[in-house]
Amino acid sequence: MKRIIYILSLCFTLGLSSCNDYLTVNSPDQLTSASFWRSKQDVESALASAYSQMYMMQYSDDEWSFSEVKWPVEGYRGDDVNMGNDAMNYPNWVDLYNFTYTNGNSQFSMYWSGCYRGISYANQIIAKLDEVPEATLNATDRAHLLAEAKFLRGYYHMMLLLNWENIVIRDSYITSGEASALDKALATRPEAWDFIIKDLTDATTLPQSYDADNVGRATSGAAYAYLGWAYLTRASEESAQKTQYLTSAVDAFNKVTGYTLEKNFAGLFNGSMKNNKESIFEMQFSLSDANGALYRTQLHRWTGCAELMGWDEILPSNALMKAFMEEGQTATTGLYDSRLYQSVFYQCDYFNDGTGKVYGKNYDDWFNTDGKAYNRPAFRKLMPATIEGLELDESDINIPLMRYANVMLMKAEALNGLGRPTDAIPLINQVRSVHGDMPAMKGTDATAVQSQIEHERMIEFPLENLRWYDLRRWGKTDAALKAARRTGFDNSKLFYPTPQTELNANPLAK
Repeated sequence: MKRIIYILSLCFTLGLSSCNDYLTVNSPDQLTSASFWRSKQDVESALASAYSQMYMMQYSDDEWSFSEVKWPVEGYRGDDVNMGNDAMNYPNWVDLYNFTYTNGNSQFSMYWSGCYRGISYANQIIAKLDEVPEATLNATDRAHLLAEAKFLRGYYHMMLLLNWENIVIRDSYITSGEASALDKALATRPEAWDFIIKDLTDATTLPQSYDADNVGRATSGAAYAYLGWAYLTRASEESAQKTQYLTSAVDAFNKVTGYTLEKNFAGLFNGSMKNNKESIFEMQFSLSDANGALYRTQLHRWTGCAELMGWDEILPSNALMKAFMEEGQTATTGLYDSRLYQSVFYQCDYFNDGTGKVYGKNYDDWFNTDGKAYNRPAFRKLMPATIEGLELDESDINIPLMRYANVMLMKAEALNGLGRPTDAIPLINQVRSVHGDMPAMKGTDATAVQSQIEHERMIEFPLENLRWYDLRRWGKTDAALKAARRTGFDNSKLFYPTPQTELNANPLAK
């Protein structure tokens, strides 16, 4: 059986110029080992299927379900966003925002199953690599592909563990004749962290970079960055070993090399600076539909407000706007922190200066009813750079999953936790200066440094879906949501419940 795509194009993450090599191969889930695991190309085809589960969290070929799963599940719980008007029409999204969900929620059930499909593909590669003849796969490439599969398996398990308190560790490939192997108990969090850390550590042997045909594949930098994040999170959960894990986090972050901050903050998110020198791990998109491939989205419609041709699903919260303006107009530009203007459109002199900063017009020209302008903050982040891009029905904006700024601020947090605030401050100030045009932070003790880190992370990463994990790591989820007047939360909602779909298929998960 021939398949043109598996969920998304096989070349999706392996480089667009190599599409012809991958689009006509046989799908690994439809063939026997004897007819598929024959060469490096076969393994890379299977690997592309594993990558594809980051893009589509359900069995579908539409262009909006990616947004409808990822952002409601990862982002709606945070105090930095509000639901848009149209989002109120979807009860399962509303339940996520209001913390009224049950374990039957469709969105996080699709997220859960999507991660496990990615894990299954990775496990298949790990299990079958030894079957590929040496004549068609040399030892160096074999080790590389194994490390890449380990990275993806660790990545998917980590995303699950960040959202669920207990998960099932899937460490082997299960065939259709081994259905009973699906019955497996939930692991403890330490067990899950041990497994994730081992996979990510094994993946640190990946190359530091790739050629242009392979942009988007995991690198050693990505492995070390996620490894550091795993250690940092674990340090907040296991106080008896906090120092050990923070030290391991710093060690991992120190090995994320070859990256630097980009001055053009808006360009990181609007499609104009794909795979830039700050990007460590980035989801690849393209408007090309050659040979029936699908690697484009309607994210700009989902992110965009109604006034800017969007569907009005997500908006900046008042808490986020307050954080952006917290330090006043103290930037070297004489304005607020520059990340405000690069992340959000709102009514102000900057966007109403007659130079067309909002898609060729003033803000008040867009946000206007019957000649009366109004202020309704809307995300600029993850929106197209130009009016031409805004008017297109589809988007090819890449999604940064791990940026160097994130590594720097996580490293600062780990250093501060080890009692080294003076080592953390230069990292914070570099992010403030390059991205925010802001002066050096005030204060030098550990309390001041932690407070500044918390401030920086809120305004640096909106729509990058890190806020919930940050708040939980700091033990400040309840306080932040109360301050944002978000109701329905209690500490029993720090994690999602095991999806009913898993309980139905795996009775040991109860």
